[in-house]
Amino acid sequence: MSYQLDEYDRAILSALQGNGRLSNLELAEKINLSPSACHKRFRRLERDGIITGYSAILNPDALGQGQSVFVQVTLEQQDSRSIERFEKAITDVPEVAECYLMSGMYDYLVLVMVRDSSDYERLHRQVLTNLPGVSRISSHFSIRAVSRRSYSVGASED
Repeated sequence: MSYQLDEYDRAILSALQGNGRLSNLELAEKINLSPSACHKRFRRLERDGIITGYSAILNPDALGQGQSVFVQVTLEQQDSRSIERFEKAITDVPEVAECYLMSGMYDYLVLVMVRDSSDYERLHRQVLTNLPGVSRISSHFSIRAVSRRSYSVGASED
């Protein structure tokens, strides 16, 4: 089901993506809406699942995990039991920032954050190759992030 966002909804989402700590009064002023109308819209966006949560954006370099590695994982089998076992295990790996079930040449694309290549080697040998059902892993080290952002509401289709 597609959700119809109007200009105020898009403005609320855009402002919150820029600064998720805005108070309702600051948000209302920023989008030129009364505080009560802004609050109603904000709560509706939460209730309807458009806003799904809140988080802090951490600096991986400052945390000593500045190396991003994209890992392509192929499973031995793609039956539901194998998929379920792998997905449960991968979510318990603290270095995993993101994991996607994919179509195409491999089954999963996993973003891991590690200190350096030696730290990745440890993770690869001790953890990733021992995950249930893994038959093949292909690793790709990033040189640098060119663009990082959360999902954007984009331009209006009106």
